[in-house]
Amino acid sequence: MRASGPNISVNKGCGWIKEVQCGCVEKGIEWKFTDFRSLCAQLIKDNILVYPIENFARFDQASKLVTLSVALALYDASIHYTKDKKQDIGILGMSPDGALASNLAYFRDYAACGRKLGRGNLFIYTLPSSPLAEAAITFGLQGPLAYIRHTDKPEENLLAQAELMIKNKDALAMVVVAWDINRATCHFVA
Repeated sequence: MRASGPNISVNKGCGWIKEVQCGCVEKGIEWKFTDFRSLCAQLIKDNILVYPIENFARFDQASKLVTLSVALALYDASIHYTKDKKQDIGILGMSPDGALASNLAYFRDYAACGRKLGRGNLFIYTLPSSPLAEAAITFGLQGPLAYIRHTDKPEENLLAQAELMIKNKDALAMVVVAWDINRATCHFVA
């Protein structure tokens, strides 16, 4: 989706991941991959990821999808990042299932441990905003972060919210990501 007009922001980049393919819309490039580990290695090799993502192996599926799709969108929009540079870029996101898969994984672990405790590394992903937070930390995004679940036209409504936040000077730019269990789409809007 592209927005245009006198007061409307412009979608400058879009990264996407689905099953075993991913790509960048503006640059018109696509990759095939077998798993997120191999995709991460390929994105580092191609200088899309400028450094390895810290603790990537412990991320839940949603956090891996979101973080890698944000990397693709930033690359597609020619936005550069470094470990020490913080940027006034916000991030909005949504998933129709929220954090259901991560909540189920945590509960199963909790039940397997006699319902006395569950592993903390599973617990941190039980919030639907956790994937957005992982991406924000990875890329130094210091703007507003929000998980907003729209049931009607979710991507369009997220993009409209991002435009409003930019217009209100909440951030210079916004990353907008929508994901489900095995795909994600991320737009960079400025």
